[in-house]
Amino acid sequence: MSAADPIPATPRFTGMALDRATNERKDPAVIRRLLADPASRALSAGHDAVLIEDGNEPALLRSALAAGDDADEAILLGLDHGQALFAADVDAQPAVHGGARLVGLRDAGAVLSAPESGLAAYVVALLNWHRRHRFCANCGAATAIEEAGYARRCPRCHAVHFPRTDPVVIMTVEHDGRLLLGRRAGWPPGRLSVLAGFVSPGEAAEEAVVREVQEESGIVARDPVFVSSQPWPFPASLMLGFHAVSDGGEPRARDGELEEVHWLGLDAVRAALGDAGPGFALPPSVSIARFLIERWVAHKDA
Repeated sequence: MSAADPIPATPRFTGMALDRATNERKDPAVIRRLLADPASRALSAGHDAVLIEDGNEPALLRSALAAGDDADEAILLGLDHGQALFAADVDAQPAVHGGARLVGLRDAGAVLSAPESGLAAYVVALLNWHRRHRFCANCGAATAIEEAGYARRCPRCHAVHFPRTDPVVIMTVEHDGRLLLGRRAGWPPGRLSVLAGFVSPGEAAEEAVVREVQEESGIVARDPVFVSSQPWPFPASLMLGFHAVSDGGEPRARDGELEEVHWLGLDAVRAALGDAGPGFALPPSVSIARFLIERWVAHKDA
């Protein structure tokens, strides 16, 4: 997306319209019926990739269910206009379906429609949670799927584990018409983005914005305002986008997470959005970081 393109209404990976079937998934008889329904379909995903098929518009591959699927192991994603969609681990069945290709989730998010990209993030996140929670965190026993994939129960200590999401704040910070951008340790030279960090226990998201900005750059941010959110299954985060302002100061990398941090003017940021940046690059269009930066430039240009 260039600086001249319209800003999407929401970040990538949002907009999924699937009915998550909260009530249906609690009834094993309903799951068995859905598994036996020839209209039901499976979406296949790996650790960070999904199977898509190209057509007039790229879409997630909806394949027929394997015969004899076990209702106790089934992971129901939900209902799409009454049609059941299940999750399938492509790593467990690596045969490539005709006409489909395995695409990294970031790349898929850039080409799929909003509902399809949201569905891609959902299936990857849910399957990855199951991969990481096959054993009970309390006693170490093997866990079993419940609620058609929305929980895992330990048969030994009876603990019930639910999918969790880690909240992360990410923010544009502005002072005197300039934007605070930094380069994280390990990033290639010239790659800059807005600041971000995990919310700590007992902390409001707005408090996390102020704390993270000061910890990483020494800049005091104030008046954070929520903008938008984005599921980010790398591996299991929810990005909470904010905009804040600052009274200025000289930023400096402080806690080891950033290699460099700067105030950048509107002209320089706008040029970088148009791929004519003066020596630095911004995050890809699939990220909420890019969404927030594009929004900031658009508001300044309005």
